[in-house]
Amino acid sequence: MYISLLVAASILFAFGGLFMKYSHGLTRAAPSVGLFLLFCAGAACQAIAMKRAEMSVAYLLVLGLEAVAAVLLSVAILGEHVNIQKGCAIVLIVAGIILLDRA
Repeated sequence: MYISLLVAASILFAFGGLFMKYSHGLTRAAPSVGLFLLFCAGAACQAIAMKRAEMSVAYLLVLGLEAVAAVLLSVAILGEHVNIQKGCAIVLIVAGIILLDRA
């Protein structure tokens, strides 16, 4: 259960980052409100999950998955490109998350 909450937190934070991009420096009202709502929802999911998970694992899992989700969103929605270095970095992040979870 706590893993699904951490994954949800990661996705909410990544979409919050997308809304941050759309807010143009908090100058557009709707995306600005959306980013705060998404970040609050992500923080709530993470806080609930941390009742059962170790902070070191939960916090880094959320950060790592958020980074991967942000890259995927930037490619799919914003049309950004992933080069070999970014691809390798994503693989290393995922490998680190798996190792951390199993430690």
